[in-house]
Amino acid sequence: MPRVIAAPTTIPVPGNKQVHEYVGRVNTHSTDMSVAHMKSPPGWTEPGQRPEFREITVVLRGTLRVEHEGGSLDVAGGQAIVTEPGEWVRYSTPGGAEYVAICLPAFDINSAHRDA
Repeated sequence: MPRVIAAPTTIPVPGNKQVHEYVGRVNTHSTDMSVAHMKSPPGWTEPGQRPEFREITVVLRGTLRVEHEGGSLDVAGGQAIVTEPGEWVRYSTPGGAEYVAICLPAFDINSAHRDA
């Protein structure tokens, strides 16, 4: 039977970034996938990571910078990027951005393998 997700769960993260999880380990106890709406301020950056999950990111507004082992890519509003398990990436928002991240399986900090 279809199920309505009445509201996301806001997940606390360092800095001024906002994470609102609709589907995932916290809000729906789903382990197969997660869907989160993110709002990142200008100048936000996170540590590099080599996650075990596939991540599809759809940028709604602004620009998401994705550094990878071969360089970097700027993903603008209306575009998306797919990163595969085992790829090293680092996300940042030099001018701020709003985006939706879908992770398969669901995001888990322990499987993100963030840089020290």
